[in-house]
Amino acid sequence: MKKLIYTLAFPLLLISCKDVPEQERGIPGPEKVAAEKPKMNIDSVENDLKEKGYQTFRYKDGDTTYLMQQYYMVFLKSGANRSQDSTEAARLQKEHLTYLSRMAEEGYASLIGPFGGDGDIRGIAVYNTATLEEADSLARQDPMVKAGRLEVEVNPWWTAKGGKLN
Repeated sequence: MKKLIYTLAFPLLLISCKDVPEQERGIPGPEKVAAEKPKMNIDSVENDLKEKGYQTFRYKDGDTTYLMQQYYMVFLKSGANRSQDSTEAARLQKEHLTYLSRMAEEGYASLIGPFGGDGDIRGIAVYNTATLEEADSLARQDPMVKAGRLEVEVNPWWTAKGGKLN
């Protein structure tokens, strides 16, 4: 089973570690970013999120105020239909990884990855959507979920804006 997990995780690792110079990816150098980056304050970020239907609240810790945003953590669990032959399972896995990559590229998924081991929970995806229904709908469009090889459990999850998930 470890071999299967490493096989599944390796393509994602390759994609995330691809060494492409920032200029080729359309990312300006640090001096240009500082000059172009608009000054955002907590009020404008919060208003923008609320206009788009996102849930937020403010959390104060001493002198620091955090703007918290609701995301949706999707637990990808072993499904009832795991009887596909190796060829079909490999095809589904390829489609699954393509789908999750697209969700990340389009900004719907902020964090994706498999778990190690042979537990019931196979991986997670954190969806950056305004509603639980939207996250659930996107998660259920995954080819592995449609085939019954995986099933989803969607839970609201909060984190501070400006952290690793934006």
